[in-house]
Amino acid sequence: MNHDVVYNEQILAIAQNASSYVTTVLVCRNTLIRSGISHILSGTHFVISDEAPVHPSELPILCLIHSDQAADELIETIERQKAQWPSARVVLLTDGMEPSSLAQVLQAGVDGLCSTVMSREPLIKALELVMLGEIFIAPAFTLSLLNEVSRQRWSRLDTDVVIGPAATAVASQLSPREAMILRYLTKGASNKQIARELGLAEATVKVHLKGVLRKMKATNRTQAAMWAQQHMNIAANDGLIAAE
Repeated sequence: MNHDVVYNEQILAIAQNASSYVTTVLVCRNTLIRSGISHILSGTHFVISDEAPVHPSELPILCLIHSDQAADELIETIERQKAQWPSARVVLLTDGMEPSSLAQVLQAGVDGLCSTVMSREPLIKALELVMLGEIFIAPAFTLSLLNEVSRQRWSRLDTDVVIGPAATAVASQLSPREAMILRYLTKGASNKQIARELGLAEATVKVHLKGVLRKMKATNRTQAAMWAQQHMNIAANDGLIAAE
């Protein structure tokens, strides 16, 4: 049977009957923490199973993983659980992780990121949301994940700015006027502000800016400003950017 069909049937069953049982596979090597999680889930419809489900395709399954492992080992655990029960939902319960590691576990297929500081009721609600097909990320991790995504995005942009030529080679192609305009870009100046500071027509600034973008293979002024912030000082020290 198609896994998507099975999964949709599981969601419908849970939605229609809040008291239905969810077979819960708890992956935790710490006996004390395992006991605590078991106590929290007692009395809910998340029933911890000490044995692997006999017919996993016919049951709603939650894999609850406590992250007492290194990041690489944790990803292997997630992938192993996903391979064993393709229709299962996987939730990671963690004290805290590096943002890059959090991003990696999400890419590995985690459906929920829950914090160990969550109280019982919010945790149960989070697990219920995950079983209904939602992706849950605890607020404690949201900001760090957004910062990591932003860092990776800007890193990719910076990589795309210059393809092939070294920073000094690109800087050597800039005229003194273009270099000056580029420095104003790093300060967030608009074309009108640059024109006023340099005593130029705004149309002239736009022409120079197009030349700057073309020479450094940037697609917009934001990429150009980011490139300049990282490389202009190097080029200036090498004597490749002359003062006007």
